[in-house]
Amino acid sequence: MVDEPLLKQTLDLARSFLEELPRRHVGARADHAARLDALRRPLADDGVGADRVVAELARDVQPGLVASAGPRYFGFVIGGAMPVALAADWLTSAWDQNAGLYAASPAASVVEQVAGDWVVDLLGLPRTASVGFVTGGQMANTTALAAARYAVLRRAGWDVEEDGLIGAPAVQVLLGDEAHVTVSAALRMLGLGQRRAIRVPADDQGRMRVDGLRHALAGCDGPTIVCAQAGNVNSGAFDPLEEIAALVRAREGWLHVDGAFGLWAGASPDLRHHVAGVALADSWATDAHKWLNVPYDSGIAIVADRAAHRAAMTLRASYLLPAEGAQRDPLDWVPETSRRARGFAVYAALRCLGRRGVAGLVDRCCGLARRMAAALAAAPGVRILNDVVLNQVLVRFEPTAGGDADALTRAVIARVQRDGVCWLGGTRWRGFDAMRISVSNWSTTEADIDRSAAAILAAAGAEGLT
Repeated sequence: MVDEPLLKQTLDLARSFLEELPRRHVGARADHAARLDALRRPLADDGVGADRVVAELARDVQPGLVASAGPRYFGFVIGGAMPVALAADWLTSAWDQNAGLYAASPAASVVEQVAGDWVVDLLGLPRTASVGFVTGGQMANTTALAAARYAVLRRAGWDVEEDGLIGAPAVQVLLGDEAHVTVSAALRMLGLGQRRAIRVPADDQGRMRVDGLRHALAGCDGPTIVCAQAGNVNSGAFDPLEEIAALVRAREGWLHVDGAFGLWAGASPDLRHHVAGVALADSWATDAHKWLNVPYDSGIAIVADRAAHRAAMTLRASYLLPAEGAQRDPLDWVPETSRRARGFAVYAALRCLGRRGVAGLVDRCCGLARRMAAALAAAPGVRILNDVVLNQVLVRFEPTAGGDADALTRAVIARVQRDGVCWLGGTRWRGFDAMRISVSNWSTTEADIDRSAAAILAAAGAEGLT
């Protein structure tokens, strides 16, 4: 039953990729048409041998692979996969467990329960909170906001899970001007509507303004949900959670915190002041892939009101009998039944790192972001646009002799991406084009930062920055 030659072949291919990763051209090296030409074959009637399929797949996708798991990938907020987490993920695939029901995999259920307790404790959240392991930050926000929708409407005398939204009291949703797009997407999926959301002004770092929230809440009537942010996706800034929580509690509303990567600041003694008041919220969303550096499919939805969380997610049928006693059915906390056993990789990463290891990982990435900002800011014509409080750096290139800084910034980004020493992206920030650098990989070193900074400045010089 075990195809040992195939598994050995696959291991060798994986080992070759991982060994090359630190030296690899970071961006993809083939265009869309070339990849289609290489991969679009007629589907054979009788199939092809497994060894050939694996060998040709690995060969044909190579030019289209991005070294996002490597040490010099700074585009978006994408972590890599630590060796222990990758190993656990390989075992997860081999074990092939359905993590929906306790009965389908007691091991997957118990590991999620333990890993969830560890995450809640590390992040300084209420120990009694419920946890669901979902696909990523998008579904973590959606799951938590589904619980919020249920709870605020239940207080208004309406059961949205049974009766839907037609005829329900209107739910007011407030979010900052710099809220992440996944929050808006969650509102769409939940029938709350992104256009109906009330936008609260943000300050120059992207933090929700408390005076703006106070004013907006004064005009609200009925069930209310406020979405705050821990870690702005551009600047890394944190909303003032303690003050926001006080306003929401006085209004008897629900406070949700989108903390896809910033929530992990709570694991660091040196950084947890940024999330002061976070435990006063009602729900939280984060993504273990980003800063815990486990493989994808590792979002985490956390809800203080366990009953609301379960009511919003659970489903039952004649063949889906509930677990007994202390046993836990994961499907009670996520919007899926059949799904991957996501907890194994998170469990392995947390046990391997321990408290100090998680704190050290977060602290090191933030220190490297500051190092990058300092190296770039020392050059003429380079301006850092944000306060580097976390792992995000926003950079703008401004010709000293005058000229179009937006165009120059875009050109520098494009050249860096082509050169392949590192990869980073662009964004629009406070009316300016900017380079966005995110440092969140476990394997990034000071040497990687210095080499990348030099490559960025060389690209700026080649594009005419003087």
